[in-house]
Amino acid sequence: MARKLTLVKGASQRGALVYGMRLFDQGGIAAVEEARVALADGSSGRVTMHLIEGTRVQIRRQLMQSIDAFFELLDET
Repeated sequence: MARKLTLVKGASQRGALVYGMRLFDQGGIAAVEEARVALADGSSGRVTMHLIEGTRVQIRRQLMQSIDAFFELLDET
């Protein structure tokens, strides 16, 4: 039998992370533009797109550092 979940005071806020990833050949990118997100309330938002170039190892290292930095900034607000 499924248990009903209850909200606990001080529980973490839930969210949805919008993220996309694709690996291209180096030098094959002419521009990186913003992405638009349509929100449930009818408004829209922007998602900043980032470009990381290098070997797979370098890209992975930089991506992990970027993810850590993102959550550190988010925790400060």
